[in-house]
Amino acid sequence: MEFLSWTIEDGVAIATINRPPANALSRGVILEINDLLDAVENDDAVRVILLKGEGKFFSAGADIKEFTSISSGVEFSELSASGQTIFERLEKFSKPVIAAIHGAALGGGLELAMSCHIRLVSENAKLGLPELQLGLIPGFAGTQRLPRYVGFAKAAEMLLTSDPISGKEAAYYGLANHAYPEEELFDRAQQLASKIAKKSPVAMKAALEMLQYVKAESYYEGVKAEASSFGTVFVSEDAKEGISAFIEKRAPIFKGK
Repeated sequence: MEFLSWTIEDGVAIATINRPPANALSRGVILEINDLLDAVENDDAVRVILLKGEGKFFSAGADIKEFTSISSGVEFSELSASGQTIFERLEKFSKPVIAAIHGAALGGGLELAMSCHIRLVSENAKLGLPELQLGLIPGFAGTQRLPRYVGFAKAAEMLLTSDPISGKEAAYYGLANHAYPEEELFDRAQQLASKIAKKSPVAMKAALEMLQYVKAESYYEGVKAEASSFGTVFVSEDAKEGISAFIEKRAPIFKGK
């Protein structure tokens, strides 16, 4: 791949966006993210994806220069819809995706990060949706996801002023799970990814599916589906192994079955 590379370490696919200087999200980068999902979806060696950016930024936004090659509103809409589809696939992916955000996650970069299941940030990072400064609006579902994390009022403020918030603020408002000093960020992200990777793939997939009902605000449908899924997971080999390991006071060895 040209802009996205990854390595696999102890069940974690460490994926790095490398498109200097700002890791701008061109159509090519977004398609490579989709290719990454294709590659690891059925790979039993991968249980968690850790997404980060090379250089100074996670991603400082969409590729504005690329916009100049688009001549019609229809094509802009198609670009938006294509990105939304891939980011929604990321959000609903069957394996946990963790974003390690340093430097900046702005515009499309923040929209990408919000599509991940967990976000860890450096304390001095900048997160925001500055599209209104360009006379645009976010196009990869940023207007819909941001309020779900920070609340309507704060999202309105961030969108309408284009002002970013710091990593510390992002953790305070619920946009990020944790904020760390930049020099600790990646180690902390690896530790979290490794911890999660030790869990049962069967149970993780089911848990992620259940969380989608919360996002859809379909509580009653969610609890019914949860009960059904709980039964399915409970009879899995991984569940039996987990229970046996607990009783025997040893670490479980999950096989994803």
